[in-house]
Amino acid sequence: MSQKVNYSTQDHLDIETITDDLVVLKNGGVTLVLKTTAVNFDLLSEIEQDAIIAAFSALLNSLSFPIQVILRSKRLDITNYIEKVKAVESKIKDPLLRIQAQSYRKFVQDLIQRNEVLDKSFYVAIPSGGTVDVPRQQGGGPFDFISLLTGSRNKRMTVNVPHVIKNATAELYPKRDNIVKEFARIGIKTRQLNTQELVELFFDIYNPSSVHEQRIKARVDDFKVAIVEPAILEE
Repeated sequence: MSQKVNYSTQDHLDIETITDDLVVLKNGGVTLVLKTTAVNFDLLSEIEQDAIIAAFSALLNSLSFPIQVILRSKRLDITNYIEKVKAVESKIKDPLLRIQAQSYRKFVQDLIQRNEVLDKSFYVAIPSGGTVDVPRQQGGGPFDFISLLTGSRNKRMTVNVPHVIKNATAELYPKRDNIVKEFARIGIKTRQLNTQELVELFFDIYNPSSVHEQRIKARVDDFKVAIVEPAILEE
């Protein structure tokens, strides 16, 4: 007889919680995530390219802690945009302007049929220096947070979240300010993702088939059950 058993997806993720604009990991580590703009390197002159390379070299040489640079490409669903173009097109009374609007809409539709429209986002993850009040495992290294964020390890332990956050912020904020300053020299703007944005980012990563550009409007706590505790039938 089938019995309904509740499995928590959180048991298979390395994220303990997301709070105070930080990602708390199950090993007691904390990660701060920055979102950055980009520079079109190919459009710069040779002198500007050399300056960018020199500034980026200075950024790397200034680092005394590990960071992770993430490039995320996401396929865009522009169905809503096409519908808006159709709505505008239907309101145009001038026949010539309407023909131009129709041509533009068909051009966009043909373009997305032949090519994928991608939205590229750039992030920098800054981890805390180590675990807090949690014993380190043998063989650990300064880049352990990469395997933790990607889910290549599976562990469950109790984390004192308020205590971990208090200790990590004193360490992470100076690192963040240094990264922001160094990126500004290259002409790249950075900003820290807040709690809501972090929840939306990880929700989108772990639910790639969800509606594109869906925005979570409720509180973070409201999604602990709805998102990560699905009911699974066990034979």
